[in-house]
Amino acid sequence: MSCVVFLRARRRESHNTGRLLFVSSFSIAVVALSPFPKHLIKGIKMANEEGTVSLYAVGDVCVNRDDPQSIFALAAPVVNEADIAFCQIETNYSERGAPSITTPNPLRAHPRNAAALNYAGFDVASLAGNHCLDFGPEALLDTIDLLQRSGIRTVGAGKNIAAARKPVIIEKKGIRTAFLAYNSILPQRYWAEANKAGCAPVRVTTAYEPFEHGQPGSPPRVLTYPKKDDMEALVSDVAAAKRAADVVAVSFHWGLHFTPAALATYQSEVAHATIDAGADLIIGTHSHILKPIEVYKGKVITYSLCNFAFDVYRTPEDFRGSRLHELVKYYPNYKYDPQYPSYTFPVDSRMTILLKCSIAKSGIKRVSFLPVYINPTGQPEILKRGDSRSREVYDYMNDMSKEFGTKLSFEGDEVLIQ
Repeated sequence: MSCVVFLRARRRESHNTGRLLFVSSFSIAVVALSPFPKHLIKGIKMANEEGTVSLYAVGDVCVNRDDPQSIFALAAPVVNEADIAFCQIETNYSERGAPSITTPNPLRAHPRNAAALNYAGFDVASLAGNHCLDFGPEALLDTIDLLQRSGIRTVGAGKNIAAARKPVIIEKKGIRTAFLAYNSILPQRYWAEANKAGCAPVRVTTAYEPFEHGQPGSPPRVLTYPKKDDMEALVSDVAAAKRAADVVAVSFHWGLHFTPAALATYQSEVAHATIDAGADLIIGTHSHILKPIEVYKGKVITYSLCNFAFDVYRTPEDFRGSRLHELVKYYPNYKYDPQYPSYTFPVDSRMTILLKCSIAKSGIKRVSFLPVYINPTGQPEILKRGDSRSREVYDYMNDMSKEFGTKLSFEGDEVLIQ
């Protein structure tokens, strides 16, 4: 049992348990808490504009360590300020299933790690990703059940295609926000079907077109096209969600991993069609690196939020192996760094952001981001403006996003998107 003493409407963190406790004036209560008391954590907020809902969104999350809560120790106080917090789950939390033979790096973590997501303050999680069936339908369905029982709503994957395409709708302060999630990074048969578990797909065809016809062997132009049937389903889902909610946020697991700035040609086509169908925000994940931000018809498209908290352990021997050795040839920054033993990603992957949206009944009123940096222990550190790393993240995002005419400007510690 834990004692929560209400004194003055501020939060503090127990050094013994890592749990967030709250205090508010003139009343005392003793409450038996579950490991992560979301009803208390989400019950007291930082000051928000009256009549609005705050949505915070981050990118890929894969918690897999001995002390799961520790990965969010620096970020949880900020994430918990949100009325609604969203993330992309990049693993399965289960002890069941066998590794898939269709993916070179199947991911699974012990279910005890999932409690860290509650501690961090997440409310909605997309499972529409390229690891959703790494250990088969049993592990996916275990993960969905575990998260939902803990109070985290899941979207983008399920026991069949109807479940995978079903939106999550959260009502706060009389404002209804709908979430949908889709995946284009698809090992064979990872998509859901009428009687098969998996994720909601936006499948993509790739074509290679030479642009120097007289130069055999020269690099081709790579063209990508979303599958027509999947686009029709996506547009239908978005339109239906818009009829049921005030704001629709759509997450896409997509794009070119590890490649700075570059987008696949299908991404803008899919994003624009999604907004044309009624979406108000696009949340991009998967690329393990930040990508540009576009504002299309007044709606923000984040092509990739990068990783937010991602435990992945690789050794120097792994980097000398055939697969990673080949990757390193194409991604020169992808090197083993002994100072980052649990976050073995390229140097650029250490920069990430936390997206912030202010939502009213009439739509999204303001979008900004907080610069974030992954430290050597794999923890996301949310940065103050005076930190030189904050400017590094800002410059990185600003340089990429200029191509789209996007204007980024600091307002305090946040970067406003216009």
